[in-house]
Amino acid sequence: MVLAVVQARVSSTRLPGKVLKPILGRPMLWRQLERLQHASRIDRLMVATSDQPDDRQLLAICADFDVPCFCGSLDDVLDRIYRAAQSVGADTIVRLTGDCPIIDAEVVDIVIDQFQKSACDYATNTNPPTYPDGLDVEVMGIDCLETAWREAKLISEREHVTPFIRNRPERFGITNCTNEADLSHLRWTVDEPEDFDLITRIFEGLYPKKPTFSMADVVEYLEDHPQLSKLNSGFRRNEGLNKSLTHDKTKGCL
Repeated sequence: MVLAVVQARVSSTRLPGKVLKPILGRPMLWRQLERLQHASRIDRLMVATSDQPDDRQLLAICADFDVPCFCGSLDDVLDRIYRAAQSVGADTIVRLTGDCPIIDAEVVDIVIDQFQKSACDYATNTNPPTYPDGLDVEVMGIDCLETAWREAKLISEREHVTPFIRNRPERFGITNCTNEADLSHLRWTVDEPEDFDLITRIFEGLYPKKPTFSMADVVEYLEDHPQLSKLNSGFRRNEGLNKSLTHDKTKGCL
């Protein structure tokens, strides 16, 4: 069974409550779940949040789509994702993050297809990235995830779930999906207020006419409105992971 797990929480250091911020009258997480309904390779969808009281607000959003919500560790996200997968007996896990409201269902299906056809342990479209930041997809088998869950020790490995796997190509079969054009310079994730402004403008421009707008539709829209991409062009990819890696180094773990 292919389980897509969206990790999401209300607390955020850079943009608190971002998953609840409204886009065209609906919470950002609601918009992401809406788009994921169109991924044909997903058998089941789940949100994995923390067991903190504030995150109970996400239950109502999940209920709109009849999507279960697993509540686990706030900081040990690897443990949260693993236990969420175990709770439903998933053998293939698609890891997604709740700050990507314009995730493209077709891209999700592409990475799942690559995982299944290559018989690997882990497939992604970020190693290296050629898709826009915000269309990140990771797919792994339950045995691979369980190995990381049992053996990962570093804070960065527990918080960001897959570094233990990605950094050990000698142990795990890893494959990467590459887009025809390198669009990795485009930032469609939401970590900063400027990111949210851009995403809102994209939804306002595309959703009314085509609710299931694709990556190609967004690229075309931004080409027609070049000033929009400048809204968040000053931010780097993977700033959260880089912060965790710095913490590991200061603790003498790396």
